[in-house]
Amino acid sequence: MIESITSSYITAFLLGLFSTVHCIAMCGSIIGALTLSLPTEVRENPRKMFPYVFNYNLGRLISYGFAGAVVGLLSSPLTAFDAHSVLRLLSVIVMIGMGLYLAGWFPKFARMERMGGPIWKFLQPIGQKLLPVKTHSQAFFLGMVWGWLPCGLVYAGLAVAATAGDPVNGALVMLAFGAGTLPAVMGAGLFSGFLASLARIKNLRKIAGISIIVMALVTAFWPMDHSGGHDHSVNHVDMTPEEMEGLNISHEGMDHSTMNHEDMVME
Repeated sequence: MIESITSSYITAFLLGLFSTVHCIAMCGSIIGALTLSLPTEVRENPRKMFPYVFNYNLGRLISYGFAGAVVGLLSSPLTAFDAHSVLRLLSVIVMIGMGLYLAGWFPKFARMERMGGPIWKFLQPIGQKLLPVKTHSQAFFLGMVWGWLPCGLVYAGLAVAATAGDPVNGALVMLAFGAGTLPAVMGAGLFSGFLASLARIKNLRKIAGISIIVMALVTAFWPMDHSGGHDHSVNHVDMTPEEMEGLNISHEGMDHSTMNHEDMVME
């Protein structure tokens, strides 16, 4: 079980990391607009701008973690029915769809982003009230709102979080996913020009998409650990007569040793 959860962390982190191009295209423009709303003296000084960019992303990751906890809670009853393999297959399908979409071969996958439309419709006015950003706390709370922006990439991460089986690990899976997106999203806030030119590299989207597809296939064929622990008990049925005899002798020796110890205590 530990190996399975660890693989979910790694999968989620790589999913975020390999989706750099998508993050730059979608979230880069958002954080770029947020950066432009800051005072000029802050924008022109990376040292002053870093705390704002950091708080945007800290709030975003906390929202990811909360969403992962909710998904982990909702999927936890399924573990009693040994449905982990079904959840993992679902996460693989979603990741493959995301990889095909990122590579430009499955544009209809974007329709999946409509799932989060109602939540975003509710939260968007709250985010607008936090603009323009003037304090670090405003940046943090705006980042929390931003974390609920409809995004197929986030939904792919949540599909992986559903395989965790409980709220805590679901939250950790989404935090790992968010950590994978940090280089692109934070870089977009601090070095937007460089990353924008990086995103225009020919075939980079295809490379990123194929990387996600390969990762999904590795996840699909990775051996699952179905055991909740190791059974150290001895199965007497599978033992040979010689082994049984040796075991009986060992037990008898232990009994004599125990009796001798008790006799010494009595004396």
